[in-house]
Amino acid sequence: MLLNPQKVKLAIAPIAWTNDDLPDLGAENTFEQCISEMALAGFSGCEVGNKYPKDISVLKKKLSLRGLQICNAWFSSHLLGEGYEKTIAAYKEHMNFLKELGAKVIGASEQSNSIQGKDLNIFKNKPTYDEEQWKRLIEGFNEMGRLANEKGMYFTIHHHMGTGVQTAEEIDYLMANTQEDLVYLLYDTGHLAFAGEDSIAVLNKHIKRIKHVHLKSIRNSKLESAKQKGLSFLQAVRSGVFTVPGDGDYDFVPVFEILAQNNYEGWIVVEAEQDPALANPFEYAKLARTYIKEKTGL
Repeated sequence: MLLNPQKVKLAIAPIAWTNDDLPDLGAENTFEQCISEMALAGFSGCEVGNKYPKDISVLKKKLSLRGLQICNAWFSSHLLGEGYEKTIAAYKEHMNFLKELGAKVIGASEQSNSIQGKDLNIFKNKPTYDEEQWKRLIEGFNEMGRLANEKGMYFTIHHHMGTGVQTAEEIDYLMANTQEDLVYLLYDTGHLAFAGEDSIAVLNKHIKRIKHVHLKSIRNSKLESAKQKGLSFLQAVRSGVFTVPGDGDYDFVPVFEILAQNNYEGWIVVEAEQDPALANPFEYAKLARTYIKEKTGL
């Protein structure tokens, strides 16, 4: 048993069933089908998707019937666009929603100048932050972290393609300049592989600040094709650049070993967006679940 089931729990994201960024992908899949298949595939947790009921009591009941727990939900920060006060107010509402659902983690990404949803070459148009923008972000992130800490929760930044926190250098800067006991990292294998970064080096360097893990594999042939064609992020997703652990070209064994060696405690989440018409979500969820059990014992 490589990972301790008392410390590490396994979840899956709804994005394989219904993609919030590409609503036509999985439009036919219902919320109840999604969570039923998650449970049937052997997962104990999930993140929140757009089709999930907003009523907390309804959502809790539907999840508890299937033995599922919410572990996190994406928060779009707009510190640089909508400003500090409006963003913090939206964040508090999001945080309280997650707290009531029993989640311990908030995964955030600054979206003010993100190109992840835009029809732009993802390899050439990535935003960057100047010194003043970094200063505003760090102030906002520290405050979000402080608010989460008050609730016994963890505030994490999701490094993401098409944003100003994408490269290893940007992750390093963020971690070096935010309060280490308030701001944590959501580590995503697929986004680092897509960005051409050394995902294992990032994991080793920041393991003590990692409070949530997204597992997604990458298909190198699709990534190369996306580069040659100058695709946007969502076009690359649609083409099949990402897949689940146990498929594709990413070796997860070193990731599992580093997490185990450092007594990682928290959720690891299979989050691999594909076109469900081409990659049946339930089949791929089962494939990932079998692979993780084989490699970790979970």
